[in-house]
Amino acid sequence: MDDRQFQKLLDQLDLSWKGYRKVRKGVKKRIARHMQAVGCRTPEAYLRELADNPAALKQCGLLMTVSISRFFRDRNLWRILREEGVPELIRRFPEKLDVWSAGCASGEELHSFRILWEELSRTRGKLPALSLLGTDMNPDYLDRCRAGVYPRSNLREVPEELRLRYFDVRRGGRRCHLKPDLKEGIVWRRHDLFDAPPGPLFHIIFLRNNLLTYYLPHRQREAFAKIVATLAPCGILAIGSHECLPFTPERLIPHDSCPYLFRMRAG
Repeated sequence: MDDRQFQKLLDQLDLSWKGYRKVRKGVKKRIARHMQAVGCRTPEAYLRELADNPAALKQCGLLMTVSISRFFRDRNLWRILREEGVPELIRRFPEKLDVWSAGCASGEELHSFRILWEELSRTRGKLPALSLLGTDMNPDYLDRCRAGVYPRSNLREVPEELRLRYFDVRRGGRRCHLKPDLKEGIVWRRHDLFDAPPGPLFHIIFLRNNLLTYYLPHRQREAFAKIVATLAPCGILAIGSHECLPFTPERLIPHDSCPYLFRMRAG
């Protein structure tokens, strides 16, 4: 499948060439295997098969998902959350905080938040109850989330002190294992961002490097409207550092020094 044919596939799936351009090599390999599995010898035949076969279309959608991530991706974002965002939410909501990682891929983001929370508990003592929900449409990614085993390269932004405290990094090994107690209490659930949201209100929503990168604008708007409607007053929305909102609700205010971090104004 050449780039022109791949772009036709993206168009059929309402996906963005700009989002897939840098990751298309691996995606094309998965699609080539799927073409063989459904008996299609040409990209044109494959596109016709997707149009006529809902099961093949669903499987293709899963194969198009991208799981590239790492712990504490974008240090500025995590610094602001640690120093300003989360302490302010704790002050406003002392009973319970609900956090949703929407399109969680392999779970690095939600596990990063759990580490941040554990570090806060070491200095602040009693914290609110915490509900952590990670959702993704790809069940294979959710299995990785639950396993909590990651390549060492995914931890390159984790300080040495935290690596030793929260991971089992075996000598000479290429894989790092989250310590079991860090995985407890996190709910991982299959969910499509275009479906109804998985909860009524969340105090923090991570929507990073997924919907706003890989989908065409009209599809972004469709899903984003549902997602942002679940952000609680004074809640925080985090998107990718190179992403833009498809539209900006009136009460959603960007952070002064981090334009991809937003707070929902009360009232």
